[in-house]
Amino acid sequence: MRGYRITGDTYMAIRGKVWKYGDNVDTDAIIPARYLNTSSPEELARHCMEDIDSAFASDVTTGDIVVAGANFGCGSSREHAPVALKACGVSCVIAASFARIFYRNAINIGLPILECPEASADVRVREDLEVELDRGLIRNRSNGREYHAVPYPRFILDIIEAGGLVEYTRRRLAQSTAGG
Repeated sequence: MRGYRITGDTYMAIRGKVWKYGDNVDTDAIIPARYLNTSSPEELARHCMEDIDSAFASDVTTGDIVVAGANFGCGSSREHAPVALKACGVSCVIAASFARIFYRNAINIGLPILECPEASADVRVREDLEVELDRGLIRNRSNGREYHAVPYPRFILDIIEAGGLVEYTRRRLAQSTAGG
């Protein structure tokens, strides 16, 4: 996963520049339905957020962080939306709240997301954030403020670190057949 790595039992922090959006950003805004005829992450990334932010796909940098309001990822249940964000290089999404199916899809593909209404309300565009997933700590390096989200349990961190549920399961199966 871009943005962090595990060293022993410690997760290194995600660090990136903020892209800020409001409430009710639905999956059609994240990846317009007209591009759902492809499952190519690279192709989806080229069109990510284009209907609400035409500069996003061309200007987002690997490691950047999306911060949004309430109900991020509402709408359809398709996995294309978190895939598009991850393929763009987004390292984390922080929102006041998430649609439940988006939340689960994000974890399934290894895209870290954190619910933190305080950060959502306070953080501004282009500010520099640092996120410690294992502690649920969000540090605004631009103004020194800190925010707290509920940290992930270790098994969810392991899924994210593996790059998603499929790879996590492959690793677990390989360990069990190897006697580990």
